[in-house]
Amino acid sequence: MRRLLLVLLAAVVMIGAAGAAIGLRTGSGKIDATVTTTVTRDFGAESIGGEPKQDTHQGDTVMRALQRDYEVKTRYGGGFVQEIEGLSGGRENGRPVDWFYYVNGIEAPQGAAQRRISPGDQIWWDRHVWPAAQRIPAVVGSFPEPFLAGSGGRRIPVQLLCEGAGHSCSEVEGRLGDAAITSVSRSTVPLTGGQGKEVLRVIVGPWSQVRADPVARTIEEGPQSSGVYARFSSDGKRLDLLDELGQGVRTLHAGGGLIAATAQQDQQPTWVITGTDTVGVDAAAAALQIDRLKRHFALAVAAGRDVPVPTAAPGTGP
Repeated sequence: MRRLLLVLLAAVVMIGAAGAAIGLRTGSGKIDATVTTTVTRDFGAESIGGEPKQDTHQGDTVMRALQRDYEVKTRYGGGFVQEIEGLSGGRENGRPVDWFYYVNGIEAPQGAAQRRISPGDQIWWDRHVWPAAQRIPAVVGSFPEPFLAGSGGRRIPVQLLCEGAGHSCSEVEGRLGDAAITSVSRSTVPLTGGQGKEVLRVIVGPWSQVRADPVARTIEEGPQSSGVYARFSSDGKRLDLLDELGQGVRTLHAGGGLIAATAQQDQQPTWVITGTDTVGVDAAAAALQIDRLKRHFALAVAAGRDVPVPTAAPGTGP
């Protein structure tokens, strides 16, 4: 029964559109905000469809807008999407696979037929297997969202937490500013408690210190707990990169960095910009750029090279 409910929930979160730029229109004119919709498969590894553009009206649902441009097959009275452009959910190589969608980098809590479009929304649909993580609450590949448009048409206050990484924290603050994210509160409060429901946190520092935060620390428990396909050792000196099944395929030691996002319950996402040491944190901070994060669920940096997370096993990916 639980598996059926999970499949139904996953199906609600389905439907896609590839790179569609949508201008929101009110009754008397166009709002100066662009809604982009991206559709991919396999954790962003491959784009699906072209890049059509269309106008949609304020109050449109994601489902209604996307069905105008894409061939979509639904189930359960039209509330769940089974197939987009001929690519369906179900099982692949014996494993469950479905469509999931994220708005401004945050997993949508309701189906596309219920979700209303807000100005500036970036909608990302991805079809992927999910035996290793039944939920991925947040992703980094829609940066600079959710820092600009926020959630539900409302900006979220941003708190920048620095843990023993003053230079890297200043780098992150500068990168946020470069992306027009200026309303940032910088803090050095101890990471001993949870975050509020109304704050989007960015924690910067080596993992040995970042792990003091209970939300960030779920990354040590693997994707089933955090939705992040990477796992630090408790001492922070080893970073294991995992494949789509949650299996370790690569291990980073000195100089390894990671940018990832996670969340718990109904709280706003926590972004972590961290590493195995200060060199790794510096590398991760420098990677906080739109072109480097685009279409990645999370991003590791190893020896100056970007490594998408989940990570393809050697010989199986680009």
